[in-house]
Amino acid sequence: MKKIALTLMGGLLLLCSMVAPEPDMWALFSKTRFVEKLNREFGMYFLYPKFPDELMEYEGKIVTVSGFYIPLEMNASNIAVLSKFPMAECFFCGGAGPESIVVGYLKNKPNRKIKTDEIVKIRGKLKLNENDIEELNFILQDAEIILK
Repeated sequence: MKKIALTLMGGLLLLCSMVAPEPDMWALFSKTRFVEKLNREFGMYFLYPKFPDELMEYEGKIVTVSGFYIPLEMNASNIAVLSKFPMAECFFCGGAGPESIVVGYLKNKPNRKIKTDEIVKIRGKLKLNENDIEELNFILQDAEIILK
């Protein structure tokens, strides 16, 4: 009986080690460095990202990000913005940097109203934006909100 239990435990450990843990996307986003460059079209300086290689490995892959929901005025659209920090501290309203915000372009609208600063998860295909200043740097395409 003891041998069977040890064999089962060994099989479970092997199975668990075969499943890759989900990456901490905020930790990877935070490794992005930003360089101030002149944008000739707008005649202003903007921060442009230099993505680390370990983050670039996830581009085009399905990832999940958990964070604080930030409402948009165009809330009727299929766009969801998550922040690593609550709204009072986020990139738009507080002092956080651009590495602390992600936008999800949703396949479907949420099935309920999501409250400001509610913690939600978004899963989608990661796109890294390094040039379009009218878009966020971290984008989840074909995304879905995972609500509890």
